[in-house]
Amino acid sequence: MDPINKKIAIITGGGRGIGRAISFEMARAGFYVIINYKSNKEAAVETLKMIKKEGGEAEIMPFDVSDSAKTEEAMSDIMSRFTSIEALINNAGVTADNLFLTMPERDWDGVIDTTLKGFYNLTKPVLKKMLRQKKGAIVSIASVAGLTGNKGQANYSAAKAGLIGASRSVALEVAKMGIRVNIVAPGLIETEMIKKAPIETIKGTIPMGRIGRPEEVAKVVRFLCSEDSSYITGQVIGVNGGMI
Repeated sequence: MDPINKKIAIITGGGRGIGRAISFEMARAGFYVIINYKSNKEAAVETLKMIKKEGGEAEIMPFDVSDSAKTEEAMSDIMSRFTSIEALINNAGVTADNLFLTMPERDWDGVIDTTLKGFYNLTKPVLKKMLRQKKGAIVSIASVAGLTGNKGQANYSAAKAGLIGASRSVALEVAKMGIRVNIVAPGLIETEMIKKAPIETIKGTIPMGRIGRPEEVAKVVRFLCSEDSSYITGQVIGVNGGMI
């Protein structure tokens, strides 16, 4: 069957880490997955191979979500090829940790733009299509840092807090039109992002006493994109081992 007739899910930053787990989980749930990545083609190709090995279907699509022109070009291509889009997962994000007083402007802008401009660049065109469909699910991947703040991560915390606010606002605007918008806020998850973190020390702050797994986040995302969550919108779901 031509992919134009399948359930479509777009996952930004879908080639590795939490994004990879989400891409894999959505493919297992029967979605044709569009895996966005910025520069790590090798990781995205590996994710694609993993999905196909399990019998799923997907494709990879490189573009920087913070680049309006490149994103518009990519989205125009997607819109022209697929009849509908059932799910969008705004997962792309970067870190550039530093104390606020010594943080370069480029590190502030880079983190904010990837998360918040990326949300704008992707969500707006997808939302227009979903409004015509009168259905769809959007999930934004925030962070516990966006709820509590975190020393050395003013840019990241601000970006994720903004993502929560933007997603909740959009949820209110489209709730009556059959579109659900929710947020997943992971805590400490086993990805490359935490390689330099003092894991053993941080474990002591987690009630469950362990680090989370990417698939534990992915399963919540899949649930929020399914009809099983048909009466859930505008919510922040924490996947953090009880941290807050």
